[in-house]
Amino acid sequence: SHETACLLNASDEDAEVRITLYFSDREPVGPYRLTVPARRTRHVRFNELEDPVRVPRGTDYASVIESSVPIVVQHTRLDSRQAENALLSTVAFPAG
Repeated sequence: SHETACLLNASDEDAEVRITLYFSDREPVGPYRLTVPARRTRHVRFNELEDPVRVPRGTDYASVIESSVPIVVQHTRLDSRQAENALLSTVAFPAG
């Protein structure tokens, strides 16, 4: 199983992206910082995020993704815990 954020930067400037994770039973972690070059896409697997801390496995969380320029975020979750895999994908929306 894994969760991925597909980040699309269609602008002419590099996007400086910050990801913060929120939990039901602990304080938020982050920001995880990364760059999406201008006119490019970047796929980020949440279980590969390590700095400032590894994303805990088996724990529910939500994410807030902020960027220095407008980007499009598609969040995908693949659940392979059973023989019948399940795939869910959704497009995020601006919160501010």
